[in-house]
Amino acid sequence: MVPQELPSKLLVIGSGAIGIEFASFYNDMGSEVTVVEMMDRIVPVEDADVSACLEKALVKQGMTIMTGAGVEKLDVTASGVKAAIKGKDGKVVTSDFSHVIVAVGIVPNTENIGLEALGVKAERGIIAIDDYGRTNVKGVWAIGDVTPGPWLAHKASHEGVIAAESIAKELGNKDVHPHAMDRRNIPGCTYCHPQVASVGLTEAKAKEAGHEVKAGTFPFIGNGKAIALGEPEGFIKTVFDAKTGELLGAHMVGAEVTELIQGYVVGKTLETTEAELMATVFPHPTLSEMMHESVLAAYGRALHI
Repeated sequence: MVPQELPSKLLVIGSGAIGIEFASFYNDMGSEVTVVEMMDRIVPVEDADVSACLEKALVKQGMTIMTGAGVEKLDVTASGVKAAIKGKDGKVVTSDFSHVIVAVGIVPNTENIGLEALGVKAERGIIAIDDYGRTNVKGVWAIGDVTPGPWLAHKASHEGVIAAESIAKELGNKDVHPHAMDRRNIPGCTYCHPQVASVGLTEAKAKEAGHEVKAGTFPFIGNGKAIALGEPEGFIKTVFDAKTGELLGAHMVGAEVTELIQGYVVGKTLETTEAELMATVFPHPTLSEMMHESVLAAYGRALHI
């Protein structure tokens, strides 16, 4: 986390949020960065269109992206690390790197804390809880990265509030009214360049879940504020249930989308439909206008493209 020198040639294994954030940071700092991802696209939990746009942007910035690839072997050398990387064509190529970051996921730090002795239910170290933070053992509660994902700071903080209020209620406080955690409405943000943000179902996941879908996309290049900021790269996509108009998901890549996503999070929490979003006045000139245009685009009514 605190290297003694700037990596000259960095290998990042894994292209989830953590891997891509480190890769983007060091690339911006001048390191020669290679990302290896076993899946067929980077940030694989995001919408496929977001993955494609982000990869194009990162490659344009000078990064090497290898998808459908895996690291077969790592050997520490006097000057750094030698990596044997198997590409999607099946060929193994050996390359030298000054540093390697392994970002293939996280595991909960729950070893040897007494879960077994208490009989707390856990799977692969992840503590099972209900929507209020209760474990299966009375009086034992859990929040944050030791519980099921997504493993995000804002999710952990919100779980803490819910659990504290639920505990207070169980102790007899009648002035608290805890609400259940709805994991469908937790935003995900990746602080790379360009940024990535999302909430809810991707277009593909919505279809897999049986929804008839209406999806709309609006590009940054069609927004005056984005052009004025010198950030014309990216887009906003919204996904709706075609029958009910329910907002199923929103997916963004571009400048400051980690700020914009909260508008859709509020909308999903309020169970909004396309009708309310279409009737909402968005200020001009702002990046947020693209959110409106994306909704309109889903129904063939975009104004500025």
